[in-house]
Amino acid sequence: IFNIQAPRCKLAQSIDKTFLHKSASNRRTMSTSVEYLCVHVFVTCKEGTEDAFLEASLANARESSKEEGISRFDVIQQNDDPTKFVLVEVYKNGDAPAKHKETAHYLKWRETVADMMAVPRSAIKYKNHFPAVSGGWDYPEGASLE
Repeated sequence: IFNIQAPRCKLAQSIDKTFLHKSASNRRTMSTSVEYLCVHVFVTCKEGTEDAFLEASLANARESSKEEGISRFDVIQQNDDPTKFVLVEVYKNGDAPAKHKETAHYLKWRETVADMMAVPRSAIKYKNHFPAVSGGWDYPEGASLE
């Protein structure tokens, strides 16, 4: 029995190769063990600035989530005290936090929220153990986050 297929145009062949390469690459990346730097930034903003702080932080997070060295950038707010926030920043390597702090969106955020702080923000650094693979942390390519 012969398997005869019609020749495909060059565009279709190119698309096939790209898809197969990306699929294999994504499977490999998604299942590869990673050691990410997880930083929890604790913020208490002044009462009455919660909405402005949240707006500035979401703008920063939207841009930060696009950075090559960032796996996640979450903004969470405490239920019983809306002046308290935690920024959950997950970096793919040790150089990524310094690069993040050089970006225009971070510098704008830092300047915007400086007078909103009730106390200086603090941070604790963690090493991830679970999920142990990038697929458990990274935003899917092209995903809508809102």
